[in-house]
Amino acid sequence: MRIRTNLHIENDALAAASAYANAKGISLGLAVSQLILRAEQAPEPPASMSKKLKKDKYGYLVVKASGSLVTPEMVKAALEDDLDG
Repeated sequence: MRIRTNLHIENDALAAASAYANAKGISLGLAVSQLILRAEQAPEPPASMSKKLKKDKYGYLVVKASGSLVTPEMVKAALEDDLDG
């Protein structure tokens, strides 16, 4: 079922959804739907994944101390630190 609605979303979320829609060649509404459903189905990482990482209000991993975006290399290093410690 499709419903027409208005959404008030952050500019960066709109940019991400627009980029996804353009890459897939689909409408923005369908892109937002797919992204929401994908996020809903994604497994939650274990709570003990890393002491250095947290999720921001959008669900992205950030470094606790700095709030900087996390690269794959940083995740690997943090996980290795937890395994060693």
